[in-house]
Amino acid sequence: MKRVVCFHLLNDYSGSPIVLRMALRGLLKKGCRVDLVTTRGGVLDDLQTYENLTTHTYRYHFSTNPAVTMARYIWVQLYTFVLAFRWLTAKKTVFYINTLLPVGPALAGRMMGKRVVYHYHENAKAKGAFYRVLAWLMQRLAHQIICVSAYQASKLKPSKKITVIPNALPQEFAERVKPDCEMAFKQQNILMLSSLKSYKGTDEFIMLAAEMPEYHFTLVINDEEKNIKEYIGQKGLSISENLCIHPRQDDVVAFYQQASIVLNLSQRNLFIETFGMTALEAMTAGLPVIGPTEGGIAEIVKDGFNGYQIDCQEKEKIAQRIREMLSNKSLYSLLAKGALETAKNYSENRLTEAVEKILEND
Repeated sequence: MKRVVCFHLLNDYSGSPIVLRMALRGLLKKGCRVDLVTTRGGVLDDLQTYENLTTHTYRYHFSTNPAVTMARYIWVQLYTFVLAFRWLTAKKTVFYINTLLPVGPALAGRMMGKRVVYHYHENAKAKGAFYRVLAWLMQRLAHQIICVSAYQASKLKPSKKITVIPNALPQEFAERVKPDCEMAFKQQNILMLSSLKSYKGTDEFIMLAAEMPEYHFTLVINDEEKNIKEYIGQKGLSISENLCIHPRQDDVVAFYQQASIVLNLSQRNLFIETFGMTALEAMTAGLPVIGPTEGGIAEIVKDGFNGYQIDCQEKEKIAQRIREMLSNKSLYSLLAKGALETAKNYSENRLTEAVEKILEND
């Protein structure tokens, strides 16, 4: 088996390092030698128990000042570019680049004649010019590109080196959630997990809650409480009594256990989901999902089978579907069953075996 040298910019609790942890865990369990280059303080720290893992760390974090963040980013690229040459003479070594951001070691890998595999998670077009440049570089540096959805792959220049491997959830998450269709229906609670961005539908969810006082609404925002309060104040949003807002959480299982329906209200004219991890989490918990009509998430949410595809601007239609589902137990049960069936297609084992196959290929 090849030696895998993996580069990931920021080790936190977001989706891309969670997926990377699954992929590396599968490799480590099979005895593969893995070198991981990243920061400390996130989900990838869980891999330290494996003796065949060697971790190389550096300090990096975001700043509220974009110029400072960019300076830190450039420094990390220079550092990892130089660090990569320690594997110059290592045989059967593949460089595994997680996300678009570690361009320094990808360039170094190419210069050394190493096989370079990218795991592409972002929507470069939606993120702006800087990410579009990184995507352009990726398509020239990579021997193989792993995309998380067919939608994402369609935005790259067609190539035989592109492979679609959908994301998955850790096995421990699936084991911890306890789907209970009858209890979920009774809870009459609508859940959304989001970041503190307008294009993620935060404003629409808050307004929807105010317009539907007969239901409970729960919003989990991946940010600090002070920033959430500041955002709400700047937007002039009114928080209704039936809405509970929670700041960043390390564990979200309890929120899914208390929910009936999960929403994703990303604005497709501003941001398109490349996959939709919260939709998969919801379906693993046996919950129907209402999501966007475009993007990777639209490959998961199927109209009338496990939820509905509705544009976030159509709040009246969303409200109508919510009322239909939470007033018709037979319909709700049918959608919940479809959600569980869908989730079975996105197992950790499938993801790890597919990634391993890509890394093993010459």
